[in-house]
Amino acid sequence: MRYVSTRGGAPPVEFEEALLAGLAPDGGLYVPEAWPRLDADVLRGFASSSYPEIAARMLAPFAAPSFAADELAALLEDAYAGFGHAATAPLVQLDRNDWLLELFHGPTLAFKDYALQAVGRLFDRALRRRGARATVAVATSGDTGSAAIEACRGLEAVDIFVLHPEGRVSEMQRRQMTTAADANVHNLAIAGSFDDCQHMVKALFADAAFRAEAGLSAMNSINWARIAAQTAYYAAAAAALGAPDREIAFAVPTGNFGNVYAGYAARRMGVPISRLVLATNRNDILARFFAGGAMTVGAVVPTASPSMDIQVASNFERLLFDLLDRDGAAVRRKMEEFGRSGRLEAEIGQAGAVFAAGSRTDAETLRAIARIHARTGAAVDPHTAIGIDVGRALRGDAATPLVALATAHPAKFPDAVAEATGRRPDLPPRLAALSGLAERCARLEPDADALKAYVRARIGPARAG
Repeated sequence: MRYVSTRGGAPPVEFEEALLAGLAPDGGLYVPEAWPRLDADVLRGFASSSYPEIAARMLAPFAAPSFAADELAALLEDAYAGFGHAATAPLVQLDRNDWLLELFHGPTLAFKDYALQAVGRLFDRALRRRGARATVAVATSGDTGSAAIEACRGLEAVDIFVLHPEGRVSEMQRRQMTTAADANVHNLAIAGSFDDCQHMVKALFADAAFRAEAGLSAMNSINWARIAAQTAYYAAAAAALGAPDREIAFAVPTGNFGNVYAGYAARRMGVPISRLVLATNRNDILARFFAGGAMTVGAVVPTASPSMDIQVASNFERLLFDLLDRDGAAVRRKMEEFGRSGRLEAEIGQAGAVFAAGSRTDAETLRAIARIHARTGAAVDPHTAIGIDVGRALRGDAATPLVALATAHPAKFPDAVAEATGRRPDLPPRLAALSGLAERCARLEPDADALKAYVRARIGPARAG
């Protein structure tokens, strides 16, 4: 499998190059040159396969020839060995035809673990083969940072720098990042929004000399390997509910568009997904795009669902590449205009039949948490509640099973859950242990040059390998 840039100005690369680079040298995102297809019998067989086996099969066509099938299988078996549920990603029935896919059984109790525990091991194996080091830079709106840290902490070949918006993540999310004591982990609170954090990280990648000097790479959802790893839970859930012999709809809480785009990728591979319901909060730029074909940037509004407090969704560029018939030059022009004007227009075309989108205010989110708890007894975090609520409204055919993605454990957002239900969720031991740990975090203004200086001072000699 080879990968091309969404902006058409970089040569095709194999998986390992795309994995370690993260972002293409022309500023675009890597996408597969062609979509692999799953045989129906393979998908049918997933119903009796373990989650690591499904993940290995889904990743194999993307990772070849950089990783052999047996090597990949062993890495993924190890990646998911420590997850807290025997099924890894269990399905829980909420109603007659409504399901919850619990993606919070990893080390940081959020869905990002399902990709990053795999990506961290792929990174480490690739770097060791090359005798190289890497500097990983991550912008997070909440959960990506802690999951990336858990994937990288203690690795000899990696330094990781994680930027989060100061005061705009939950206390639990912050502590999961800032209590990591490993010498290769560096946390930065940025005096701004997630979009400021993301802009700073992109500025590092845009500086070719610094990128080479630092051996810069990315583990957030601009890295194709993360998208590929996330296709596994769509395939696993669909197979458990009867795929390929029936269609499944998914409701996905969405901020940076990576999670729902992984569902789109799974669909392109042959998983019979009838609809992808994109659910967001008051920062509803994506919902407005799917409603009217125009994306206009506004101010980021802090909400009770901070992982979705985003206005510029990086992964949307991957879908735009398909909407523009995989014309990299056209994507580049659109993205440059978007950067100048804050507005992007595109014909939705056939994607309109796949995607539906809606948003909820904080008040509506709290009512949804209360309603779900009263009906089912389940406590869900604010992001998951938005997914369930919007999903039920926009699911399409009621005869089609609807799977809502539970993206974080409710205990990561105890105040919102308590306000809605009158009861604080029980604190899992992994979170309870954080309260007694010291925090390490530096504070920076949203300035790319200041970030470069900070990184340079901590990585020492050039990392290029």
